[in-house]
Amino acid sequence: METTDAVTALAALAQDNRLDVFRLLVQAGPDGMTAGSIAEALDLAPNTLTFHFDRLRMAGLATVRREGRSMIYAARFETMNELVGFLTENCCGGTSCAPAAACKPARKRSKIPA
Repeated sequence: METTDAVTALAALAQDNRLDVFRLLVQAGPDGMTAGSIAEALDLAPNTLTFHFDRLRMAGLATVRREGRSMIYAARFETMNELVGFLTENCCGGTSCAPAAACKPARKRSKIPA
């Protein structure tokens, strides 16, 4: 993946509704979801979704196909995998990375009573 393609993909995902849409499409798998199902699941207006779908499609992160009267959107897993590969290409200086289990999650902040 070229740097400009990575920047375009990251820019498309750098908005909360688009990120939610993309994550939902990833969960749906290669069969995708209808626009109406996505709108309902995320409680978004259809005209708002059209804009977000267009941005994801232009970045190569989603596809659309027509089935009857429905528009079916699906994640482009090959682009997603290329982006992840681009981001982790030189991970750990070329040596094997520590297993995920060795990483400690960040501590949650606790609210201190006043």
